[in-house]
Amino acid sequence: MTHPKAHPKAHPKAHPNPESGGGPAARAGYAGSPSPSPQTRGTWRGLSWVLAMAGVVAVLGVPAWSTGWLLAYLAQTAAMIVFALSCNLLLGHTGLLSFGHATCSGLGGLLAAQVFNRLGVPLPLLPLVGGLGGALAGVVVGVIATRQAGTVFAMITLGLGELVAAAAWTLPGWFGGEAGVSIDRAHGVPWGSWTFAPARQAYVVIVLWCGAASLAMWFLTRTPFMRQANAVRDNPLRVAALGGSPRRIRFGVVVLASFFAGIAGTLGLINVELVSAESVSLLRSGAVLFAVVIGGTSSFFGPVVGAIVLTGFSLALASLTLAWPFYLGLLFIVVVMASPDGMTGFVGRQVTHWRRYGWQACMIPTALGAGAVLAWSGAVIVLLQWVYDVAFDLDGTAAPMAGRHALALVMAPVALLAASGWLAARSASRRWAGLAAIAAATHSSLSPRARTTASGSASGVARRGPP
Repeated sequence: MTHPKAHPKAHPKAHPNPESGGGPAARAGYAGSPSPSPQTRGTWRGLSWVLAMAGVVAVLGVPAWSTGWLLAYLAQTAAMIVFALSCNLLLGHTGLLSFGHATCSGLGGLLAAQVFNRLGVPLPLLPLVGGLGGALAGVVVGVIATRQAGTVFAMITLGLGELVAAAAWTLPGWFGGEAGVSIDRAHGVPWGSWTFAPARQAYVVIVLWCGAASLAMWFLTRTPFMRQANAVRDNPLRVAALGGSPRRIRFGVVVLASFFAGIAGTLGLINVELVSAESVSLLRSGAVLFAVVIGGTSSFFGPVVGAIVLTGFSLALASLTLAWPFYLGLLFIVVVMASPDGMTGFVGRQVTHWRRYGWQACMIPTALGAGAVLAWSGAVIVLLQWVYDVAFDLDGTAAPMAGRHALALVMAPVALLAASGWLAARSASRRWAGLAAIAAATHSSLSPRARTTASGSASGVARRGPP
């Protein structure tokens, strides 16, 4: 007589069927395996492409209905997107931290302004001139700085950036001094009926160049050369042992990143019709690093998200409060501590959870987590705005708010919001832990063969990441 364990069909509970609704993991949406179905993956991928195309159509259609401030915001965002993507070629793909990336961007924009004023190059071709100027600056930086990576490269780029920033004030004939170098779009060579004097016509040029440069960088990251740059980032000694040259690879990436940085600097020139010493300053190099780290270096679209957030802080939020640099710095600290792979990495993990456990099981912990973030943000905003109103008193109405009673009235809602956020975060953490425990229990109840298949599917989802 054969033992029942020799026949898995004799024990249907040992292999819970998610289609039949049996088992707690199936009710939670785990479906017995972390791998989503092909139909689900196709739906997510199709939805991502639809959203991307809708975003492109919306951006290109902005000139037809937008106002002046929205055009200025989107034009500055487009230039920052190209700038952040070029910086991520260094930081994310090659592991090179540059504190002087604005040097190549500013010098590219400066060369484009001089060529436009003296030679009359058509405005749509001006970003190409700026890109060549940025690449020339990148050649100089690469020759000097690419012998080593890490701290050595960062300090050399910092020194070169400060040298150029100092030269911008000592060579007013080339850099324009305090006034900078300005251009007049209307005096350029017209293209048919387009004189590029209206902001909408200039915006179309900026958006088209932003799309072309972003697409070029996306294809560049898929080339064998950038795969070698990834290898240099991870293990330069092994690349050298296999016959490669880490320095040459770093040099090539620096030149390419500087080329796109020059394009970004020229897009900013087209937008505001001015390039100044601030364009090559350390402040601008730090700003683009903020955008890249906030968005995430592990994803190609991470710097895009970071550029949108940074521009929103510097334009939209700056018009509402004087404390916007504090909010930006606080956001940077929170992202680095809570999600080192940036906002896109955080969103990717949430998407993985929703795929693994099912959207119905994830709705409550996700809502609790969002509520915790909103509560903590509200507490910080209330406290910080009260401090700024008392400290600066711009309109002379903050005197009644500076007493002990006012402090008590302010701290009461701050404490309430902070406590509510802590309770919501604790409840969300417990629910996520419960879903993970259910998934682990279901995984352990599978047969060894099914367990191996499920583990391989899970690792495949982890490698693919979000669509």
